[in-house]
Amino acid sequence: MSFLFDTHLLLWAAASPDRLPELARDILANPTLQVAFSPASIWEVAIKTSLGRPDFQVDAKRLHRGLLAAGYRDIGITSAHTAAVADLPPVHKDPFDRLLVAQAKLEGLTLITSDPLVARYPGDIRLA
Repeated sequence: MSFLFDTHLLLWAAASPDRLPELARDILANPTLQVAFSPASIWEVAIKTSLGRPDFQVDAKRLHRGLLAAGYRDIGITSAHTAAVADLPPVHKDPFDRLLVAQAKLEGLTLITSDPLVARYPGDIRLA
């Protein structure tokens, strides 16, 4: 089984593992499970860090290198992913989260999120 972690879970896994919800910790502790990340999360970190957001004070390049070194799979973004955003109901306005939902759906991944609003989308999405 493969999972896609949302941006906050990736940040916590990299810098504050004690903040990770139990579900995310259990997934990471199981060597038979694969965890992926989206370039949308790295992009979100880069943009929000440059805007001075206090909850995004992370070097995006360092985060990217660290995720790859930890064995996370980079799933990439395709035009099919971006086009699939148009099929989503208007549950959430955040473009990064909407892209994560579309990617998880198209790639057959379970999206693990810390955002209750994102968890309201239909599909294989779990609130951690």
